[in-house]
Amino acid sequence: MGNYKTALMAGVMLACLAGKASNAAEAGGGPAAAPRVFTSEHSGTFNGRKLRYTATVAETILTNPAGQRTASVFTTSYIRTDVPKGTVRPVVFVFNGGPGSASLWLHMGFVGPKRVDFADPVHPPTTPPFHTVDNPDSPLDVADIVLIDPPGTGYSRVLPDGKPEQFYGTAQDAQMTVDVIERWTREHDRWNAPKYLMSESYGTIRAAVVARLLAGGPMATGSMDGMTLNGIILLGQSMDMSGTAGDDVRVLTALPTLAATACYHHKGPAGCTAESQVAAAKAFAADRYLKALYAGNALPEVEREAVTAELSSLTGLPPAVIKANDLRISTGVFARELLQGQEIGAYDGRYTLPLAGSAEDPVADDPAMGQYVPGFVGAFNDYIRHDLGVTVAEPYEAISFRTVNARWDYGKASGAETNHAKDLATAMRRNPRLRVMVGAGYYDLVTTLGSAAYTIAHAGIPQDRTETHLYPSGHMPYMGNEARTALARDVRTFLSR
Repeated sequence: MGNYKTALMAGVMLACLAGKASNAAEAGGGPAAAPRVFTSEHSGTFNGRKLRYTATVAETILTNPAGQRTASVFTTSYIRTDVPKGTVRPVVFVFNGGPGSASLWLHMGFVGPKRVDFADPVHPPTTPPFHTVDNPDSPLDVADIVLIDPPGTGYSRVLPDGKPEQFYGTAQDAQMTVDVIERWTREHDRWNAPKYLMSESYGTIRAAVVARLLAGGPMATGSMDGMTLNGIILLGQSMDMSGTAGDDVRVLTALPTLAATACYHHKGPAGCTAESQVAAAKAFAADRYLKALYAGNALPEVEREAVTAELSSLTGLPPAVIKANDLRISTGVFARELLQGQEIGAYDGRYTLPLAGSAEDPVADDPAMGQYVPGFVGAFNDYIRHDLGVTVAEPYEAISFRTVNARWDYGKASGAETNHAKDLATAMRRNPRLRVMVGAGYYDLVTTLGSAAYTIAHAGIPQDRTETHLYPSGHMPYMGNEARTALARDVRTFLSR
């Protein structure tokens, strides 16, 4: 635990310690309080290197053109301090998705100096006490880290002079993120530092749009800001929300994930591995399966039987289930039918819970989310208070469904483009040195590895500046020691080029 050097106005500090801290603007009267900042000094060992760093949890107040305070955005920065003066270190801006999710998942699962302690990641503790352990896989040895919680998540909030619709939307959220990144860069004098984005799930949409907006332009931000990125890391990518690919493409691209997951649960061919199942499923989907789906009801019965048998071998599902679904196996059907009486997790197919008793909530009843969320939330709240010394009255919103997610403006009503991989392609065209790393989990049934490959290959994204890595994990491809270590190795290599 570090020695706290909490920088606060005296009045605000007293209010925080009393559990009554609030923004004066939120209270509706009196002078505006100074932004809250909590700073502490630490040391740790990362990738075998012992180093010192400063942790800063800081509030940024966003304002409108009239100077009114519209939102409070909290960032958590980890900055290495034992480097020679003048050293240029990369900065990685990190965020999760949702929309409506805070950054604690990447924070406590991968990039932070501490991580939640799951000795067995597939059977995590679901009741307190929860614990944190040192995280040597954090890339803090090669880059400084800035985690961003958008308004409505974490401690960040929309203030009374702001309106939810100013922030709860794809375009609005991206512009907010650009503003926060530019503000942080100015305040820390890091204009010349290599800059990266690390994003997860819906956050990959945010990353794509932010990459396009950062440089600015008269048709986007109204000015030419000239800030470019060195690289973007996309984990559990979900950039294409247009739905234009069609049901058959979704079935085809999901098959490698179903095959890998079946193997994990010992329902695949004897001696299979995730890698061998993915390779076999890709080959089958690109040829015989594609032709069968294209033929539809005109498919000869002999060929239908042969395709059914191959699908059964790959997915572990009974032929009767495959026939009942007209050869088109959705991830939902697969999750309920693979294991008798058990449901596998959509967010991570390694997790299971009994089918009986499910209330059909797509998140709370998901076998993965339902089991690992308590540990992340409990460990984070303990860590940020006791290790980082943060004392604020507001609860930390891990995922806000009703307030943020349910009100999100995806831009569809206005006819806006919803395949945001094209935003990324535009950013890469403007910046010929921008590189992209895609990380996907073998067992992610929400944003499948096949969907990631299809999206990247069909959006005009330069393939020679894009690399893809697969990990033995799910939607959060850092769950488990093997996956996290491999991801850390690939991220360090990507950041160090």
